[in-house]
Amino acid sequence: MEDSKRKVVLVGDGAVGSSFAFSLLQSTQVSEMVIVDLQEEHAQGDVIDLQDTLPETTPAKFYTGTYEDASDADIVVITAGVPRKSGETRLDLVNKNVKILDSIVTPVVNSGFDGVFLISSNPVDVLTSITQRLSGFPKNRIIGTGTSLDTARLRVLLAQELGIGTKGVNATIFGEHGDSSFANFDEATVNGKPLRGLPGMTNDRLDEIEEAVKRRGGQIISKKGATFYGVAVNLVRICQAILNDSDVVLPVSAPLSGQYGLSDIYIGTPAVINANGIQKVIEYPLSEAELKKMRYSAEKLNEVLLEAN
Repeated sequence: MEDSKRKVVLVGDGAVGSSFAFSLLQSTQVSEMVIVDLQEEHAQGDVIDLQDTLPETTPAKFYTGTYEDASDADIVVITAGVPRKSGETRLDLVNKNVKILDSIVTPVVNSGFDGVFLISSNPVDVLTSITQRLSGFPKNRIIGTGTSLDTARLRVLLAQELGIGTKGVNATIFGEHGDSSFANFDEATVNGKPLRGLPGMTNDRLDEIEEAVKRRGGQIISKKGATFYGVAVNLVRICQAILNDSDVVLPVSAPLSGQYGLSDIYIGTPAVINANGIQKVIEYPLSEAELKKMRYSAEKLNEVLLEAN
């Protein structure tokens, strides 16, 4: 994106959105950033507060705006939506958040926006698919955060279990960002060695760790009301890959076109991210048992997508 303005528009200035804005300005060179939120006064306060960081971070033009400001943006990040409550699944949110999404995507597209949509609102896989339908954009230019956060949680828990740093853990969560997700333990490695061959990594223990990953979001919500730092950092990582045209492999909600025997669905899998959005969806060599889990997860998502229509 050498000729681009490196402009990012954020829609939604809640806990996730403001954490994302702070993290992006701390770590990424952008020329312009705009926050759009129905609570305009709150967004203005956030902008003023975050402007105070600019002398030590990035010399960005940073302000509140409207959907019209997306006309020349590289990325529109959508974090707006009703947050998940304690005891509520991400899929329970679909009917509430589809209406909100429609009120955002249509005016953004009408502004002339020609960049990449990046979605983190839940249920993220479902809302990513619906964003593509509403926008009419090519599928590669719609990305959901998918299992990026789940994967981070898995690597943290495995590193804690093994007493090592997270950098040495090569394991990924696939499928829905939610209850039907699963870890690729059959192919996972730690410092280059198969995870399943390490002391204590029994089937039962790995199952417990996988379940702990799924419970982690609810645990955070029950204690502090919302999760936001983890997903904000993963949003930034995806933005960096787009703005820097990096060809980085990240686990995101990506559009399948035959991979894993699935088509016409966004679901969590590694993909190559660059200035085009999703440059390539990687079909990871899953075991037969894991492949069944992937297809089951897709079935659960398709059930919700049918209801959302």
